[in-house]
Amino acid sequence: MTRTPNSIAIVGVGKIARDQHLPAISANPDFTLAATASRNASVEGAEAFRDLETLLAARPDIGAVALCNPPQARFETACMAIEAGRHVLLEKPPGATLSEVHALMAMAEAKGVTLFATWHSRFAHCVPAARDWLAKKTIRRLEIIWKEDVRRWHPGQAWIWQAGGLGVFDPGINALSILSAIYPRPLHLSAADLQVPGNCDTPIAAQMRFHDRGGAAVSADFDFRQQGPQTWDIRVATDQGEMTLSMGGGVMHVDGAEVARGPDREYPAIYEAFADLIALGASDVDLAPMMHVADACTLGRRTLVEDFHDRA
Repeated sequence: MTRTPNSIAIVGVGKIARDQHLPAISANPDFTLAATASRNASVEGAEAFRDLETLLAARPDIGAVALCNPPQARFETACMAIEAGRHVLLEKPPGATLSEVHALMAMAEAKGVTLFATWHSRFAHCVPAARDWLAKKTIRRLEIIWKEDVRRWHPGQAWIWQAGGLGVFDPGINALSILSAIYPRPLHLSAADLQVPGNCDTPIAAQMRFHDRGGAAVSADFDFRQQGPQTWDIRVATDQGEMTLSMGGGVMHVDGAEVARGPDREYPAIYEAFADLIALGASDVDLAPMMHVADACTLGRRTLVEDFHDRA
């Protein structure tokens, strides 16, 4: 059955919106991009507003908004959209704090609108296969190695280094979203080490160790200073062999042999899920990845390292 397309607006026309959200919306028959709210950018063919408040007042026909602005500013824009009765898609992380997102969940429920906190890496091609492969095995060790060059992937994005911007946890939370999706039981953080540049609020590298009641050794190593090849791997040793998710969940190996590989459809899948949630009148807000980061900020031992400058 064909559904009537949802008119949607994007808030924050930056790199992630242009690279991922706009192509995904354009390819999805359940959505029509009607407008944008952004201080410094616009999209051809969509009505442009400088702020969300003006957009909401001028366009009551727009039923959904995708918030791609930095997490530090996301709470106020999400509140505004929910209070106006619009469905809301949140880029990751869904907010600057857990309490903010809990407040949004209560507001969305009271208004009867959909709230979708997205974790795009969970939609990587091999994540469901990895979850199924691990389901009935005894896990002995799991290691996350997530290392990339911040100057390549986040050029000029000063907000990442400000309080609430997460630093290396901005990509690291992608790995944690996969971990919490594929691991067969809950984990909680036991220790963390955070390396913070002297001129930044947030870490440039971090190591995490988790407690698993099943006895497995679970750890994560995140670094924003990777040169050369980039690494987005999760390696798992079990009683029935070893499994590796690489390329951020796009490729899966078992005992060294490739068993699955698929196209990058993370954001198209996000918008398919958003359309389904709107049609069902449901919300999806899983805070497990964000809780791990919050725990790291609570338990983490901080070490000052050399200042970071966007241009080496």
